[in-house]
Amino acid sequence: MSVFHLIIFICFLLSISYLVFLTSASWCTPSAFPQQTTRQFEQRTDRFWEFQEESNIWVEVKLPFDLVSCVNDNCTKVGLIDQKSKTEEEHLANGKDVSNKTKNLKMREGDLTGLEENSYTVLPLRRRMSLTKMSDTSVWVTGESGSIYERFWNGVQWVIAPHDLQISAGRAVSVLIVNQTIFAISEEGNLYQMKLTDWVELKPAFNQSTNKEAEQSSVIQMKSGTVSYDGLRVYFCTKTGLLLELSEVEPPRWENHGRPPGADVAAIADMARIRTDLVYTISSTGDLYEYDKSSRPSWKKHLQSEETDKDGSLVPLQGCMIYGLSGDHSVSLFLLTKGGKLVERRLHQRKWKWITHGSPEDHHLTSITPLLEDELKERFFSLFLTTSTGSVFEYQIPKHLGTAQEDQISEAWQNHMHPPNAKAARGIPGLKFQLGRILFALDDGRLAELHLPGLGGQNSGPTNQFNRKKLSSKYIWSILDAPESEGWNGEYCTEERGPMNCIAGIKDEPNDSGNIRSLTRRRKGTKAQQDYLSLGTSRSRLVKASEEYRFPDNWINTSFRLRLVQAGVSFFIITEAGLIFEYLYAESVWLWLRHDHSTPMRGALGNYNGSVFFVDVYGTLLIRERSNNELAWVNCTAMRKGRQIIGGPPWDGMSSKLKVTAEDALFFVSKSGRLLQFSVALRKFKWKDCHNPPETKLACIIDQEVFRENIVFVVGRNGRLYQYNKVTELWHEHHQSQHLVLSRLPGTAMRPSFFSLTGSLFMLSEDGGLVEYHWNAWNGWNWVEHGTPSKDVTLVAPPSPCIKGNQLFLIGSDGNIYLRYMDQLIWRWKNCGFPQNGDGDTRDQTEMGANDRMQEVCMDNDPTANLDINLENPNDQNRKCDPKVAPTRPIPFSEDSVIFELRDGRLAEIQKVQDSKWVWQRIIGTPTSSCKGCYLTGQERRRFGGCCWSELEPLSCLDFSSPRLCRSFFRPPITL
Repeated sequence: MSVFHLIIFICFLLSISYLVFLTSASWCTPSAFPQQTTRQFEQRTDRFWEFQEESNIWVEVKLPFDLVSCVNDNCTKVGLIDQKSKTEEEHLANGKDVSNKTKNLKMREGDLTGLEENSYTVLPLRRRMSLTKMSDTSVWVTGESGSIYERFWNGVQWVIAPHDLQISAGRAVSVLIVNQTIFAISEEGNLYQMKLTDWVELKPAFNQSTNKEAEQSSVIQMKSGTVSYDGLRVYFCTKTGLLLELSEVEPPRWENHGRPPGADVAAIADMARIRTDLVYTISSTGDLYEYDKSSRPSWKKHLQSEETDKDGSLVPLQGCMIYGLSGDHSVSLFLLTKGGKLVERRLHQRKWKWITHGSPEDHHLTSITPLLEDELKERFFSLFLTTSTGSVFEYQIPKHLGTAQEDQISEAWQNHMHPPNAKAARGIPGLKFQLGRILFALDDGRLAELHLPGLGGQNSGPTNQFNRKKLSSKYIWSILDAPESEGWNGEYCTEERGPMNCIAGIKDEPNDSGNIRSLTRRRKGTKAQQDYLSLGTSRSRLVKASEEYRFPDNWINTSFRLRLVQAGVSFFIITEAGLIFEYLYAESVWLWLRHDHSTPMRGALGNYNGSVFFVDVYGTLLIRERSNNELAWVNCTAMRKGRQIIGGPPWDGMSSKLKVTAEDALFFVSKSGRLLQFSVALRKFKWKDCHNPPETKLACIIDQEVFRENIVFVVGRNGRLYQYNKVTELWHEHHQSQHLVLSRLPGTAMRPSFFSLTGSLFMLSEDGGLVEYHWNAWNGWNWVEHGTPSKDVTLVAPPSPCIKGNQLFLIGSDGNIYLRYMDQLIWRWKNCGFPQNGDGDTRDQTEMGANDRMQEVCMDNDPTANLDINLENPNDQNRKCDPKVAPTRPIPFSEDSVIFELRDGRLAEIQKVQDSKWVWQRIIGTPTSSCKGCYLTGQERRRFGGCCWSELEPLSCLDFSSPRLCRSFFRPPITL
């Protein structure tokens, strides 16, 4: 009975538990929970870590950090981790950025009413840019790429001289000039001194009697430096938070001033003009400290008031000190808070106090431009400050006599905006090198000058005297190009006599005909500033055409069928069936080698350091490389962040001219139309998504760093030209007329000299004409339409590589190739026809005279001189031979020869014998060609002795002197 009651009791408990569970479940319904959609993420720390799968470790990230989500090769930015103190302006920027994304979406859906530039986008922080004045004629600049160059007035014009650190030193972040001695700080924290023309590392050495906090010189890493106002000493702050002083240069005399008690030195705010041993520093926590060597204690902390504390702690950046603002003996130190506000620490009548000047409405201040010595005598002061969105504001402060009257200052902010299609770099202070002239580093790597009309600009040298009363108070912008290392159009100076001389320029002199040719750099109004358009500012948008464009099925194969590996030695060909063959010259023998893979290939997209990059039918990027003594395949798409691709760079350059660096990378176009960067240096493979212009997807790459270092030129699927700067990671659109629509085919770059940036990009238009985008120092960028060789012929394949800086080949719709070359500064067409010995005839033609048609393939005047006469003999068994040129992108084989594919699958080599005279050198049989005929010139026949095919392996061909040796060579077939 007791057992029965026990069972009843257990059942009762189970039923109660079930009811409780159902009740609890009803409480957990979505309707029962209070709605929390308005809750926002609250960031309470500035330290975050990212897990790296390659090294299997956690690595701390640098803020700001983008949160990216990738689904099916579509990567979107879903969030941003920024500094802890988020400002009102940044919240506003985020809100407006969302609204602009909505505008972009509407535009893609067909609303082409236009899109205004988003002025509220917060720019990335540029950590390597700096501007340093040496004199009125010399300004030293460090660029975002870590380069160092000098902008120097040589008496005729501004020229640019390179002063880069040696490669082993790494990138530079700043330059300091102390008593005519030039120092540079590298990104690793090493200090270098320029001696003559070389950089020599300078390691701090301290006395044994210095305080115990002095670290070993071998581990001291510099973070930044500031030169005293007398120009005789320099203060450094180290990465470990120490304050160092270099009081003498020759010989070096170092002093270690340590750090504030319980704090560090993150930045040097400023130094006193009267007392050079008085230094103001800012800690990493945003507190202001004062270091006075002569007082005890040496370090003093400036406590913040309740009013300034609301705007956040101070930003560890350089400030600006002004004397006599509120009295003859007053001192004002202007600083910025992390909330983007301008604050002042003022000493008046021996009392310190904080004054908040605020900021322009909805703007976040990021840097202060120091004043010139001459400005201290003016009736009012002007502070120029940059914002996080790339604008420049002027804050006018009247000079008061007596007590402070800061309450009378109202609406003192004047917005100078930014140059057209460019923005000032975030957090980089400007440089006042003369009254009325201020230099700013731009976010895209160039420079800009904000100046009064008539005082500055590209062609205006230092101004010693001017009438201030006649000058306008309105400032204007002028954009100054930066050198090639920054990816733009600033040419370096030369040692040659002329206006571009690095030391002393000489004005233009008349030539023999009495005419004066101007060699100085041109700037016609604001035209130069309109060459590069910020994304979203172009009025002509072909979005609908971009979205509807579909690539032909054989687009990859025709654009990337051939790839050179080593000049004159080896190249690859991809067949229609997806087979890979290599044509190799080994041991005085030309032979075909087959490289097998489990999936068919579509094209060969690149060559780096002997490794060849292929893409298969699924869009997988594969590397064919040598591992020890074996050949191996590497799947790049399977790596982290790997993507499926459709295209790559058109040219790799001649292998003898390539240089391998630690930052080498190849760029590819993904199936989704995005630009992808694949790092290959030192086999540290890494993918990076460079995105695409917001108004279009990408079609192909026109040029990668051949025409401009660090720049990748691409064509969008809307037929417009864009460029990507891999240093600044910015996209720009080039000015292009509405009627000009480019084809979606690779192009080629032409630079007659590597010492000059003058050159062109050659592309095809959508209607089959040749288009040139030319740049020179006199006229800037200009479009030139070359058209077609004749009315009945259109161009059907990408241009060939550039030959000798003034020649390139084009393939016509009639199967002929056409040479476009420059003769006495005039572009001309020449018909080079096609190799007409395509009938399998191997009769000896050693004694080919001057009148033989194979020696006269290039005619200037008669484009029909090379029509195929008697191409096929009805009684010939090799009717499948068609020697006309196929619409496949040709490749260079040497510095003076080019390889083409024929319509019957064979290859033909054309070679230059004189300046513009080309002859067909030979026809190369391929393993898969239906035509078994080979043709060699008399010279080639004497060299090879004949052409034979292996009967045992039909898919293998060998140009060899003995058929018997050929047959024995193909047992077994050569397959890799």
